[in-house]
Amino acid sequence: MSDDLKGPLLSDKGGEGIPPPAVAPATQSQKATKPLKYWLKCFAASSLLFLIAHRYVESFKPEIEAETEAWLANPFARGPHWPGKGHHKPILNGKAAEKLYLTIPNEASALEASRHYAGKPHIAGSVEDFETAKDFLALLQNELGAVAPTGDDDQPIYSAGTAESRNATLSISTLDKPTAWIDVYYPVMNTPLNHSVEILDEDGNAFWSAPLEEEADETDPDAGKYRDSVPTFHGLSRSGDVKGKLLFANYGRQEDYQALLEQGVNFTGKIVLVKYGGIFRGLKVKGAEELGAAGVLIYSDPSDDGSVTIENGYLPYPYGPARNPTSVQRGSVQYLSLYPGDPTTPGYPAYENSTRTEGANIPSIPSLPLSWANAKVLLQEIAEGGQNRTVSFVNHVDTRVIPIWNTYGVIPGHIKDEVVVIGNHRDAWVLGAVDPSSGTASVHEVVRGFGELLKKGWKPLRTIVFASWDAEEYGLIGSTEWGEDFAEFVDKHVVAYINLDSSVSGSRFSISASPSLAHLVREAALDIPHPTKPGLTLWDATKDRGVLTGHVKEEVQAMYDDELQQADGLGVNPLGSGSDFTVFLQRIGVASANGGFGSTLQDPVYHYHSIFDSERWQELYGDPGFFRHVAVSKYLGLTALRLADAIVLPLNTTHYSLELESYLKKVESIASTTSLDVDFSSLRESIHALQTASAALDGEKASAERELKHIIHKIVKRKTIRRILWRAICKLKRIFGKECHHRPPFRGINPAFTGEAFGAERAPVWFRMRSGSCHLQGPHPPKGAPWQKLREAVKRVRNVNAKLVAFERGFISEDGIKDREWYRHLVVAPGKWLGYGATTLPALTESLTIEKNTTLAKLEAKRLETLIDALAKELKP
Repeated sequence: MSDDLKGPLLSDKGGEGIPPPAVAPATQSQKATKPLKYWLKCFAASSLLFLIAHRYVESFKPEIEAETEAWLANPFARGPHWPGKGHHKPILNGKAAEKLYLTIPNEASALEASRHYAGKPHIAGSVEDFETAKDFLALLQNELGAVAPTGDDDQPIYSAGTAESRNATLSISTLDKPTAWIDVYYPVMNTPLNHSVEILDEDGNAFWSAPLEEEADETDPDAGKYRDSVPTFHGLSRSGDVKGKLLFANYGRQEDYQALLEQGVNFTGKIVLVKYGGIFRGLKVKGAEELGAAGVLIYSDPSDDGSVTIENGYLPYPYGPARNPTSVQRGSVQYLSLYPGDPTTPGYPAYENSTRTEGANIPSIPSLPLSWANAKVLLQEIAEGGQNRTVSFVNHVDTRVIPIWNTYGVIPGHIKDEVVVIGNHRDAWVLGAVDPSSGTASVHEVVRGFGELLKKGWKPLRTIVFASWDAEEYGLIGSTEWGEDFAEFVDKHVVAYINLDSSVSGSRFSISASPSLAHLVREAALDIPHPTKPGLTLWDATKDRGVLTGHVKEEVQAMYDDELQQADGLGVNPLGSGSDFTVFLQRIGVASANGGFGSTLQDPVYHYHSIFDSERWQELYGDPGFFRHVAVSKYLGLTALRLADAIVLPLNTTHYSLELESYLKKVESIASTTSLDVDFSSLRESIHALQTASAALDGEKASAERELKHIIHKIVKRKTIRRILWRAICKLKRIFGKECHHRPPFRGINPAFTGEAFGAERAPVWFRMRSGSCHLQGPHPPKGAPWQKLREAVKRVRNVNAKLVAFERGFISEDGIKDREWYRHLVVAPGKWLGYGATTLPALTESLTIEKNTTLAKLEAKRLETLIDALAKELKP
C-alpha cells in the first residue's frame, strides 16, 4: 500500500485506527423482522400462560358455582361462606335442602305420632286437649331447639292479650333463634249435660226412647274404652226441650226447604229431620229456624256412603268397611257463613276480659245429631202408614267461657319480615284419628324434617311459623282469634298460609288453593312419588278412588261429581271454608292452600266426628302402612320450602287473573237464566287490564331474579378468582421461604363482611332488609359499582315480592259482603247457604242468586271493578 493511501484510519499498531466496516442502510422490511419475532414469542408465551391460567381457573369452576348457589340461598342476609375448600362449610340450600328433607319423614314416626294424639279423646278446652298443646310445644322444643320468647321457661304459656302474648307474636319478625310458646284464648263454647229423643204416645208418655250413644266394644279397643267420654251433641247448639211433629226435609238445603214450602208445608213448631251432606250442618239448622221450626235432628244416612253399604254386602265397622249403624257425627252448628270464631267477639279477639255480644252466628233452636239406627225408627214413624206421633227431644248443654290453647313455633329466616305460616288444628270431637290427628301426624313429620335441616346448617330465606290451632271443631276458633288479634301483623308480614286439616281419610288426593298458588302446589305434588303405586306421582293420586264396588245412589253420585267439577284447569279447587285458612284468606287476604287425601264413594266408610274415627280404623282401613301420611308430609314440607326459600315468591298472578275471567263467565251464565239486566263489559275490561298488568309483572319477576343472580355470580366469581390466584402466589412464596397471609385480602371491604373475623362456621348478618329497603350493615359498608348494583337488585326483588303479596290483599273490601261483613274477600268466600263450599265472586253472585236485585248486582260489579282497577295500577312496574 502506498504512503498516499495511509491515513488516520490506518496505523502501524495492529490496525487500531481502522474503523469497522461500513453497513448498508436497512430496508423497511428488515427493520420489522426482529420486533415481529419478538411479539410472536410474547404472544405464544402469553397464550400458553392464558391457557394454563384458564385451565387452572376452570378447575375451580365447581367452587365458583357452589359459592354462587350459597349466596343465592341467602343473598339478603349473610356474608359469604367459602364452600369446598379449607375449613369452610357449604351452606345447605335449594335442591340439596329439599333432597335431604324428603329423606326424613317416615311411616314409623308418623304412626307413633298418630297413636299418641289419637290415643285418647281431646275435645277443645279439656284437660286432655291442654296436654296435647304441651306435647306439641315439646316437639317444637326438641326438634327445632326452640326456646321461650321471654327466657328459659320450659312451658311458656301466655294469656292472650297480655304483654307476654303480644310480644311473642309481634317479635316474630325480629327473632334470631327458634322460639315456641302457647297462647290461651277464652271463647264461649258449650259441653253436653243431658239429652234425649223420644216418640210420645197419645198420653204424652215415652213410647220409644232413642239410645243416643254409640255402641262400641273391645273389637276396637279405643272406641270401646271411650264410647261414653263425649256424649253425642252439637257444638254451639242451643239448650232446649221441645216437642212437635216430625218433618223430613232431605239434606236441609235451601232447595229442599223451598220444595216443601211449594207443597204447602208449614214448618212452624215442627221438628225437622234432615240428612248430613250437601251443606254445612249449621246452615241446615239456620234454614229451619228461619222457617219457624222448633228444633232440628240431623242423621247420617248410609245411602250417602256410596258403594260401601250393608245393602251391597259389606259388613259394618268394626267387622268390615261399612258404616256402623250407631255411629254419630258430632260437629258445630255455628252459622259459619256469617262469621267464624268465638260467637261473642266477632271481629276482635276473645281475651279473658273481653266485652262480649250475644252471638249472632249461633242457633236459637236446639239440635241433636243422630245415628242411622235411630233415624230409621223416626223415618218409619212419618212414612206412609206410620203413626206420625209427637216427638220430644232434649238438648241440655253448659255454655260458658272455656280456655283453649294455640301452640306456635318459629324458625327465623334471613328475611325476617316475610313469614310463611303452616297450620293444623289439634282438637278432636273424640279420638280424631283422621280429623285432625292424621294431619297432626303429618305436620309432626314436617317439624322433624325441618329440625334435621336446621342441624345440618340450613336456615330458611323467609321466617317459618308452625301453628297448632285449638277449637277448630267448634268454628275455627283458635285460628280466627289469633288472626283477629294480630290482623295488622298478618297483613304486614305473612306472605302465604298453608293449611292441613285431616291428611288421610281415603284414597283420593286433592288440593284447594288460591289461584296464585295453584302451580306451586301442583308442581310440589308432581315431585312426590305416589305413596302406593310405583312409577306414579302424588298428583296422579288426584284421580284415585277406592276399590270397593257396588250400587251408588244416583243423587249421591251427582253430588260427588259436582264437587270434582269445581277444580280449575290445573285441577286445583277454590277455597270455601270449614278449616283454619278462613281468617287468613277471606278476612285478611293471604294466599292460602289446603290439601290431603279424602274419601271416595268406593272407599271404606270414614266415620266423621264419631267414636269410630279411631286409630284402629285408620291403621286397618284409612292408611295401612301410613304411606299416605308420609306422602302428605313430604308434599307439605316441600311446598313450604319452596315458598320460604325462593328468591322471588312462587305466586302466579297471571293464572289468578285468568281465573277471574272464568269466574265472571259463571256469573254471566247465572245472569242469563234470570230476568235481571246487568252489563258486565266494564268489569271484563278491568279484568283484561289486570291480566295485562300481571303479564308485565311476570316479566319483571323473571328480570329481577335474573339480574340478582347475575350480579351475585359476578361478585362471587371475581372473589373466587382472586382467592385462587392468592393460593398460587402463596405457593410460590413458600417455595422461596417467604411468609404468606392465611386469607386473601379483599380490597375496600371491612373483614367483618367476609366473616373472617368471626371464625369458620358462621358469618354475621351483613345484608338486611327493612320496610322494603336494603342496606349493607357495618361501620364500613362495601363500596363500588358491584355492591351498589347488588343493593339495587335486592331492592328490585323486594318490590316484586311486595306486589305479589299485595295481589291477594287487593281483593279485600273493608265493607265486606252484604249481611256477613266479616268476610271481606270479594273473589272467593264460603257460599251463604253452603258453608264449606266456595262461591266465586260471592257478593256479585249472590246479588243474582239470592237477592235477585239488579241494582245490587250493578253495585257489586262496580265494587269489584274498583278493586281490580286499583290492583292493576299497583302491579305496574
